[in-house]
Amino acid sequence: MVLHCVLILSLFSGWAVGYKQGDNVTLYVNKVGPYHNPQETYHYYTLPVCRPEKVHHKSLSLGEVLDGDRMAESLYHIRFRENVEKKILCHLTLSEKQVDELREAIEELYYFEFVLDDIPIWGFVGYIEESGFLPHSHKVALWTHLDFNIEYNGNSVIFANVSVKDINLTVTHTYSVHWFESTLTHARRAERLRDYSFFPKTLEIHWLSIINSLVLVVLLLGFVIIILMRVLKNDFARYNMEEEGGCDDLDQGDNGWKIIHTDVFRFPPFKSLMCAVLGVGAQFLTLATGIIVMALLGMFNVHRHGAINSAAIVLYALTSCVSGYVSCSFYTQINGQRWVWNIILTSSLFSAPLFLTWSVVNSIHWWSGSTQALPATTVLLLLGAWVLVGFPLTVIGGIVGKNRAGNFQAPCRTRNIARQIPAQPWYKHTVVHMAIGGFLPFSAISVELYYIFATVWGREQYTLYGILLCVFAILLSVGACISVALTYFLLSGEDYRWWWRSVLSTGSTGLFIFVYSVFYYRNRSSMSGLVQSTEFFGYSLLTALVFSLMLGSVSFWASLAFIRYIYRSLKMD
Repeated sequence: MVLHCVLILSLFSGWAVGYKQGDNVTLYVNKVGPYHNPQETYHYYTLPVCRPEKVHHKSLSLGEVLDGDRMAESLYHIRFRENVEKKILCHLTLSEKQVDELREAIEELYYFEFVLDDIPIWGFVGYIEESGFLPHSHKVALWTHLDFNIEYNGNSVIFANVSVKDINLTVTHTYSVHWFESTLTHARRAERLRDYSFFPKTLEIHWLSIINSLVLVVLLLGFVIIILMRVLKNDFARYNMEEEGGCDDLDQGDNGWKIIHTDVFRFPPFKSLMCAVLGVGAQFLTLATGIIVMALLGMFNVHRHGAINSAAIVLYALTSCVSGYVSCSFYTQINGQRWVWNIILTSSLFSAPLFLTWSVVNSIHWWSGSTQALPATTVLLLLGAWVLVGFPLTVIGGIVGKNRAGNFQAPCRTRNIARQIPAQPWYKHTVVHMAIGGFLPFSAISVELYYIFATVWGREQYTLYGILLCVFAILLSVGACISVALTYFLLSGEDYRWWWRSVLSTGSTGLFIFVYSVFYYRNRSSMSGLVQSTEFFGYSLLTALVFSLMLGSVSFWASLAFIRYIYRSLKMD
C-alpha cells in the first residue's frame, strides 16, 4: 500500500509557489546533451563548468527520474523581482583535457537545461563559426555570460528563459537577471512555455490533416459496412429460403460460410498464447484510454516533469487485473486446463520483452554515463511495483475470471471430425490479409503518428489531446471493421481458421508502425550514435508490440461478435 501511494503521489507536482520580493528563487542545473539526440543526456556537472564545492541534488519524482532529470543546486543566486547586472559566477582555470571536453561538446551542439520553479530553461553551451574556403576558418567559442529573463505575476513566476551574450576571452562566467511583469496567471503559465521557440516548432494546429483522414476513414467504413450488409442480406435470404431442417443439415447442397457452421467454432491451437494476447491487449486498451482521459483532464502539463511516465507505470500496474481476468476467463471458456500457466504467460507476455529491452538500453546508458540510466533505487521501486502490485493483480484477476467464466456461447455445435478446407486463392492467404489489415489502420493514424514521434523523440510538447482521442477512436473503428470484412471473406471460402487470422490481420499494424519508425529515424530526424539509436529502435519495437496486442485483441472480439451474429441469424429448428 505504501508503494502504491508513492507511485500515485509521484503524479502530482508543480503546485503554485508564492514568493515575496527578495525571496530566493532556486535555479537548478539539470542536464546537457547533443541537440539532435533528445534521449542522450548527461549531468550538467559532467562538463568543466562552475559548480559548488558540495553538490546538493533535488529530490525527484519517479517520472522525473525516468525522464533523465538529475537536478542539482547551482551557484546562481536569483532573488524574486531583484535585477542583477553582470554578476561574476566564478573564475575557472581549465586544463587541456577540460578544454577538449568543452570543444567536443560545442561541436556536437550540446545544449543545457536548467529548471527554475519547475520551468525548463534551455540554451547552448557554445557556438561554432565556419568561414572561408581557402584558407578555411573553424572557430569554437564558449558562451560565458547568461542573461536570465523572468516573467512574474503577483507572487508567482510565470516564465523564464536565457539568452547568451558577451563572449569573454578569459573563462570568467557571469550572469544577469531581469524580471518582467506578466499578465498571465500562474494557472495559465503553461501557455507561455508552449509558445516559446528555443526548439523548432513543427506541431502547428493540424486540424485540416485530421479532418482529411477522418473523411477518408468515414468513407472507407461506410463502404465496408454497406457492401457487407448487402452481401449478408442476400446470404440470409438465400440460406433461410432453403432452410428445411436444423443447424446440422445446413451444409446440404450449398457452399460458402453456411457450410462450415459445424467447424467455425472449433477452438484454435495454442489456446493459452491466444488468451494471453487478448488479455494483454485489453490491458493496453484500458491503459491507453486512461492516459488520454487523464490528459484531457489537464493532468499532464509542461511543468510536471515526467508525469505521463509516472501515470503509465501506475496504470500498467493497476490494469494488470484486466489482463488476468480477460485471459483466464476466455481460456476457461474454450476448455483450457492449465490456467496457472496461462496466468504466468499473460503476466510475462509484455513484461519479459520490456525487461529485456530495458536491460540492454539501460546498460548502454550506464556505460556512456548518461542520466537516462536509472539509479538502483528506481530500479528496485519499479521491480517492487511489478512484484507487489502488477503480478498479484494479474493472479487475482485470473482467479476471478476463471471462477466467473461461463460456457462458450456458440450458436451451432462443433462436430468431432474437422471438415477439409479447400485450396484458397492467393489473395486469401494470411500474408495478404495481414498487409491489408495492417495498412488501412496505419493509414488512418499516419498523420498523427508523425506528431507523436516528434513529441516522444523530438522537442515538442503535445497538447492536442482532443485530436488524439478522435484518432484513437478512428484507429479502433477501422481495425474492427477491417477485421470483420476480412473474416467474412475468409469464411466465404469455407476456411474456418479465423481465430488466429483475426488477431494477425489487424495486429500487423504494429509492423507498419515499426517500419515507419525506421523511416522517421532516417528521414525525419537527425538522431545518431549508439546510445540514441539503441533506445529509439528498442522502444520502437516495444511500441509496435503494444499496438499489435491492442489491435489484435480489438479485431478478434469484433470478428467473434460478427460470427456469432451471422450464425445466430440463420433460422434453425
